[in-house]
Amino acid sequence: MDSNSPPSPTAAEEFALSGPSNPPDPRFNAYRPDLADVALAGRVIASHYADPLQRSVTINAPLRLSPSEGAEEIAELEPEDSFSLLDDTLGWAWGYAGRDRLVGYVRSDALSA
Repeated sequence: MDSNSPPSPTAAEEFALSGPSNPPDPRFNAYRPDLADVALAGRVIASHYADPLQRSVTINAPLRLSPSEGAEEIAELEPEDSFSLLDDTLGWAWGYAGRDRLVGYVRSDALSA
């Protein structure tokens, strides 16, 4: 690179952060550092954004705080509850459920295809 070249427009000086950060409540807004609901674009920073896929719960299943059988249970999902799916990895679906839009993980096999 030529030493006389102007700095890149992506130089750190070009980006000023100001004011407090006020992220939305993660219990009701689906975002993680790697993935967020596309509806949250512009409000949260994530590597990727996705449109949720609409699924239905097919059997009673716990909604959990993390993808583990030992994780804290947030709610009990019932058949016909709606589930907005954002990620499905290693047998665990992540998204939000029901009218309350509680964000969490449920076993993938508890959802309709």
